[in-house]
Amino acid sequence: MVSSIGRYLKHAKDAVATIFEGLSVTMSHFVRKPYTIQYPDRTAVRVQDTLPLRYRGILEVDLEICTGCLACERACPIDCIVIDAPKDKATRAMLLSRFDIDIAKCMYCGLCSEVCPTGSIHHTTEFEGADYSLESMIRRFVKDPVLAYKAKKGEETDPLIAPVLDRGMEFLAEWAEPVDMKKYKKEQEEAAP
Repeated sequence: MVSSIGRYLKHAKDAVATIFEGLSVTMSHFVRKPYTIQYPDRTAVRVQDTLPLRYRGILEVDLEICTGCLACERACPIDCIVIDAPKDKATRAMLLSRFDIDIAKCMYCGLCSEVCPTGSIHHTTEFEGADYSLESMIRRFVKDPVLAYKAKKGEETDPLIAPVLDRGMEFLAEWAEPVDMKKYKKEQEEAAP
């Protein structure tokens, strides 16, 4: 009988000790300075500037250099890209009449941007895509039908399209070659004010 009362009192003492141990951790947080950051208002650096190289954010399309080859639509494993590109019977040119990306379905795998021959579809550093309805998560890039870009044999001579094409090709080259992270971090530190 004495041993059972002793065991009971020991368990009660242990319960009280562990309660106070847990409460001491809780109470210590009451006297600490809060670490909460009021996002995005009070961050010292934009969050997009702190993202790693090759971050795969929301997809963007440069229709000026899209060839309408449908490679990105075929590469997408979950069919979140829909492209309608019929040929104009009169001019025999390809028209982009629809280029939609369902951001709610997209899993940001990057397969679509890897197969694009001109780099017209690429990931941005934008990641805030939340919205109130699924219908508004569909990005419609074609407002009016546009002619698909026809690649030239040599250099691009159009002064409006050349910089966009150069940016797309730079994006493709960046994704194709391995990154020396030490060199990248050093460049980032030198570029930071």
